[in-house]
Amino acid sequence: MRKLNSQLHPVTVLPERVIQFGEGNFLRAFADWMIHQMNKQELFNGRAVLVQPIAEGLSKQINEQDGLYTLFLRGLKDGQPYEEKEIISAVSRCINPYGQWEECIACAENPDIEFVISNTTEAGIAYDPADRQENQPPVSFPGKLTAYLYHRFGHFNGDSAKGMVILPCELIDRNGDNLKKVVLQFADAWQLPAAFKLWVEQHNYFLNTLVDRVVTGYPRDEIKELEHRLGYQDAIFDTGELFHLWVIEGPAHLAERLPFAKAGLNVIWTNDMSPYRTRKVRILNGAHTSSVPAAFLYGLDTVGEMMEHEVMGKYVQQIIFDEIVPSIQLDKAMLTDFAESVMDRFRNPFIKHYLLSILLNSSSKFKARVLPSILDYHASHGKLPEKLTFSLAALIAVYKDGKVDGAGMQACRAQGEFVMKDDVPVLEFFAEVWGGFDGSPEAACQVAEKVLANTGLWGQDLTQVEGLTAKTGGFLYTITAHGMKAAVEQLVY
Repeated sequence: MRKLNSQLHPVTVLPERVIQFGEGNFLRAFADWMIHQMNKQELFNGRAVLVQPIAEGLSKQINEQDGLYTLFLRGLKDGQPYEEKEIISAVSRCINPYGQWEECIACAENPDIEFVISNTTEAGIAYDPADRQENQPPVSFPGKLTAYLYHRFGHFNGDSAKGMVILPCELIDRNGDNLKKVVLQFADAWQLPAAFKLWVEQHNYFLNTLVDRVVTGYPRDEIKELEHRLGYQDAIFDTGELFHLWVIEGPAHLAERLPFAKAGLNVIWTNDMSPYRTRKVRILNGAHTSSVPAAFLYGLDTVGEMMEHEVMGKYVQQIIFDEIVPSIQLDKAMLTDFAESVMDRFRNPFIKHYLLSILLNSSSKFKARVLPSILDYHASHGKLPEKLTFSLAALIAVYKDGKVDGAGMQACRAQGEFVMKDDVPVLEFFAEVWGGFDGSPEAACQVAEKVLANTGLWGQDLTQVEGLTAKTGGFLYTITAHGMKAAVEQLVY
């Protein structure tokens, strides 16, 4: 079978206009796909040169295919399974800086390259005091970017028009602000000229962004069937969901240079991304975190099973529309539209998302994603939200009767044993709290009180929230005495 390359699929050669730190599945199914869509409409007319962020990566496979790869986007459209397939030609090449650092730095001398895109994991935007300017390359992504910008500054003699537009996609709050801070830290540590720091601050745009698309990556389990359908081999085949959203906080004039919206893409330029972040964290992430503990203890294994289940599907819908959406003080039409898209995304038959993986570090996720909805609902409605409070009890119940072993907790549900992953102090705390439980209503309330009083978990003493301890304890007793199935069915109906 033939291999995908430019001989099999000829493409128009376009100039390199983007340098992208990260060559993995997500950016190729997100940012590079968007560049491809703009190029098809002759709105951008440029390609991305990729930089492999770590020593082991995909540069060899990408270059062997002349930057080409197949992207399948799959999900529900009008309630029916739907897929789009396309060969993406937005990538020119991929550089491995651990053997080609000079080639990477040379890109800084190209006046056409004016955009930086990155996705180097959440840990990628961090200051490493051990990183050195003389390293070729610097180890960290911010170190590489600092060296790149300093070379560009010197090559163009500090020309104010040669600053970069930088769009980090790492999943941390205020990612652009944090990246800029680390770059300036390196400039100080490396004793770079004050004029360079001024150029970085005044003539480069470090934009805060919010990205949203589930990317399932290389379809290992079905690659033979897909390649047979297509008639060629593709070593970097990529897959993802249909939904996409990129919120970019930055000056409106930059939208003219990156005309995503003109290409019909779901990209929002705004001067304040906080409402969009709140919407995503509270509805998308919050719905996952609040529904999964109950669904897992109910006996289900994937998000798809949860959504198709008669009882648990109603539970998720009621949590989102009856309690999470009413707790958020933003435009209700915007929230409802997004919530409906979330329901479709959860039902996506092409994505197998395991509940146990979502349970990873559940307590910290609950604090960030669900607790604000409980507190805001209580403040605005004068009462506690029933199902979100139940979700707190379900979360506590997941840790019941577990034994801490290394970084995990050996726990059990009706379907058998499982390993709960969380920070060791969290696991040890829950094991201690459940240790004296005797099955009585009073003991359930004592467990709830100890958990809610732990300011290390929640950042505050939740026993001070009127009625929360008693209601959580009551739900805990129902779960432990009658089982999760009976408890959820009683709540939903």
